[in-house]
Parts: sequence; C-alpha cells; structure tokens
Amino acid sequence: MTDELVATGELVTTERRGHVLLIGLNRPAKRNAFTVAMLRQLAAAYGELEDSDARVGVVFAHGDHFTAGLDLAEVAPQLGDGGLNFAEDGVDPWGGAGRERTKPVVVAVQGWCLTLGIELLLAADIRIAATDTRFAQIEIQRGIYPFGGATIRFPREAGWGNAMRWLLTGDEFDAVEAHRLGLVQEVVEPGRQVDRAIELAERISEQAPLGVRATLVSARRAVVEGERAAARQLVPDLLPLFRTADAQEGVRSFVERRKAVFEGR
Repeated sequence: MTDELVATGELVTTERRGHVLLIGLNRPAKRNAFTVAMLRQLAAAYGELEDSDARVGVVFAHGDHFTAGLDLAEVAPQLGDGGLNFAEDGVDPWGGAGRERTKPVVVAVQGWCLTLGIELLLAADIRIAATDTRFAQIEIQRGIYPFGGATIRFPREAGWGNAMRWLLTGDEFDAVEAHRLGLVQEVVEPGRQVDRAIELAERISEQAPLGVRATLVSARRAVVEGERAAARQLVPDLLPLFRTADAQEGVRSFVERRKAVFEGR
C-alpha cells in the first residue's frame, strides 16, 4: 500500500482497485489497536463496500501488525456505558447487529493478531496469514470474555475442543496452528499476504456478482437457520438467477468458448 494512504491520518484507509475495495487498518504506531473512532471508520468502510459497485473487499493492516485488539483504556468506558453504536450507513464488520453484509470479504494478517482481530477473521469469508503471524484470544486474561463472535464462530470453525483450548487459556498460537484449525485458509511468506488476498478477491470479482451473493446467502442460511431451511430455498433462489443477463452471458461464454464478462444484472 502506498505511503500516501498511510500518511492520511485516517484510522482506516480505503482504495479501489477495479472491482475490489481495499480496506486498511491504519494505526501502525499502536499496533493497530482499535479505538472507538477506528471501529466506526471500519464499519463505514464496510458500508462503502456494501453500497458501492465494488464486488469484493480486502481487509489488511498497515505496518508490522494486523491488530493488538481493542485499545481497552480508550474503549472500555464506552463499553461500560452500554456498548458501541455504528453509523446507520455502516455495516458491523463482526456481524453482531444491524444490516447484513452481502459481499465477500478476504482478510490478510501479519504480526500480532489478537482478540478482536481473530474475531474479524472469523466473521470474514476467506483468510490469509503470513507465516510470522501470532494469534491469541486473551480476553479471559483481562477479566472479560470474547464478545465479537469468537464464542460462536470459533467452535463452529475449529471444533469444540480446539476452540476451547485457545479461548479458555488465552495462549498464543502460530500461523501453522491457525491453518490446522481452519482459522486461515492459506499461509504465505511475510509480505505476500496482501497480494495473495487481492489475487483471490480479483478472482472472485470475475464471477457473476448475483451468483456470488446468492452463494453467501445460502451458506449463511444453512448456518443460522439450519440445513433444511437452506435446502428449501435452493431452487426458489436459483430460478430468478436463470432470468438474469449474467446467466445468459454465462451460457453464451460457454458456447463461444470464451471468458464470461459479468455485469451484476
């Protein structure tokens, strides 16, 4: 990412690359620890992804570390007063409340990835880690517990025992273990993680946007409502897609033996 973006003073940067929106955590001097303002700026960036014609988001971090988690000294007083509220046009990156994200997000991590950072990974769709990444869900060591979704998603992703091994101890684990657990899908050399995330995002962005969105909706429905509920909607949700211009383009490209060019309609 460019030095100009890092120097903007924004706690979260955004940059368009074709159909991909790059979203960068930008508080490197504090290991990208989240303040209230930073949390709200990230939600606004997710809202920008949702409301723009971008098709995929890539979340990364400026500096040596993904995030040290919450800046508790700054955030704790507001949490004690009843919690955090995001702007109406924002989207909760952790999927806890408000409107639901409908576009894919790929996350790239390096250095320290603590607490809320792990939960940001778990709330995303595809996760890439540099080999030097160190993970820890240390809330239990601070007298609280993970409240950004780890107690829900970590057991689902890694299995009960694997999740509790790290949630109940706060111990540190490495990228190899994160890959074994399914927390990340790929491990790459340091400095390569963002490029790899962008490669995957661009690959996704080449696919039919309405089909991508329908895939996310179906998969999430299976998780939230159960497999039977998702199964009931497979054909009803498929039929409208057959009538789209993108579906027609998909057939034409197959017949003409060329790469499809989808417009999201």
